[in-house]
Amino acid sequence: MQSLSPVARLPAWANIQVSNHPLSCEERAAWERGEVESGSIAGSMFIQSSTINPQLGYPDDPAARNRWVVSMRGEKNRLDPEIPYAYLWEEEAGENNRLLPTATILLTNRECPYRCLMCDLWKNTLDFTVPLGAINQQIKVALSNLPSADQIKLYNAGSFFDPSAIPLEDYLEIAKTISEFGRVIVESHPSLIGENCLRFNSILSGKLEVAIGLETAHAPTLEKLNKRFSLDDFRRSAEFLKENDIDLRVFILLRPPFMTELEGIEWAKRSLDFAFDCGAKVCSLIPTRSGNGAMDALEKAGLFSQPSIGSLETAMEYGLELKKGRVFADTWDIERFAACVCSSARAARMHNMNRIQRITVKVDCEMCGEIPDAD
Repeated sequence: MQSLSPVARLPAWANIQVSNHPLSCEERAAWERGEVESGSIAGSMFIQSSTINPQLGYPDDPAARNRWVVSMRGEKNRLDPEIPYAYLWEEEAGENNRLLPTATILLTNRECPYRCLMCDLWKNTLDFTVPLGAINQQIKVALSNLPSADQIKLYNAGSFFDPSAIPLEDYLEIAKTISEFGRVIVESHPSLIGENCLRFNSILSGKLEVAIGLETAHAPTLEKLNKRFSLDDFRRSAEFLKENDIDLRVFILLRPPFMTELEGIEWAKRSLDFAFDCGAKVCSLIPTRSGNGAMDALEKAGLFSQPSIGSLETAMEYGLELKKGRVFADTWDIERFAACVCSSARAARMHNMNRIQRITVKVDCEMCGEIPDAD
């Protein structure tokens, strides 16, 4: 395990509270295995972790958690089942460091059956399965308005292999529509990666890549996120993809709820290690956001705080240093994480590192300093 740097070296924006509560050898060993929520080690200090506040009412039972998460929501956006709710053209670093023109389409479809604690994608989903042909029509609408691209991302705010979201009968026509793309990237929950995945892969012209939201390799936090899968489930799905020559992309949260800033950094690093060990070709680091109702409630109760831009930089640098695959930092809406005049420069640096997949010169800021290296 990599030891964490002393609290005295942390910048002011880290916003970490500590107490003089040393961990026993047994406690530290358990924390390092991800078996307890006791906290992070920082020199001889113990950084206190948040635990579920009984007054908040976040349940232990999965079914009750589903109800609680939904009860915190606002209204969904009104959507047309024949029009994607968003689409864009971007460039993404490929395996050979060549920038790949990419068409990204955010499909309108039925809401995912899982009620993940931090998810806000439900806002742009429907309460019913779209008619046959609607998904293919959405793809055609988007492609008619986008420049040509080498790869396509079909993200559907859930699982592409969920037949209630993407009808199986539409697979063939979708495959024909996207036959020009060398790579097709979809997303899925581990539990839905199986025969439908193989069926779609078998009719594609391009290489299939499946993105899975691991979120964190810290088992207790993963369970609290209500993802309804374990690390072993993730491993099995990753192995299934590998055995069938399908690439794996992994989404990792930076500082999910119930973690301090320093814990968020440490477990983002460990999650990168875990994902690459499972065969991931790409890892995307996503700073955890409020705004879905449930996260706002946790934030108000002191059980969640959004991470800093500096922490995202630190996690990205670690991932790039591994040289085990491509690592991207999600810089969408990055302004909401700004806490210093240097924030725009830090965001620009990460955007550049996304493109070149190399660590560049750090931003020097006397006002906020930098997160120290955790090794």
